[in-house]
Amino acid sequence: MTAPDDLLRRIETEPALADLLNWPGDFDVTRRDPVEELRLPTGMPLHPIAGCAAGGTYFLCGEPGTRRPVLYADSEGQASLIGEDLTEAITLIAAFPYWQDLGLGFPVEELEADMLDDQPDFDESRDRLLSALGLTPPPAADALARLRAAAERTAPDFVPASVEHGLPYGLLFSRD
Repeated sequence: MTAPDDLLRRIETEPALADLLNWPGDFDVTRRDPVEELRLPTGMPLHPIAGCAAGGTYFLCGEPGTRRPVLYADSEGQASLIGEDLTEAITLIAAFPYWQDLGLGFPVEELEADMLDDQPDFDESRDRLLSALGLTPPPAADALARLRAAAERTAPDFVPASVEHGLPYGLLFSRD
């Protein structure tokens, strides 16, 4: 058993922790049904571990007990690796729940201000979550660099395709 596997088990078995991760992180371990069945070009197994309110799904790639990167596939046919393993992905989601907008190039200061405008208790919720997880978030610039590095490793081996239609997903942070 690896530390990321232990982390997933902890999130699954501690309802208070799962609730904190669901808000503000929008990482819901009760939503594990992807919009469609996906496969990777390498044949590596995909294990759905959580979903988000917009219909996206988080997957662990590979076999349990190994280092497994985390793939996020949205409901619109785009996907990206978001972390080297679950610990890195959960740290990103917990500290920067607006990680998708961050990956698209929006300034962290603007995203933080928007979160606080919408949810005045955001900082407190995030601090409780990070404390409960025992995680120390990296500075925003480091988190963005890690996210971009993970995203750059998506193609070609981690670009999922629809099993039903055979069509590959687009890259979530594609600059095309």
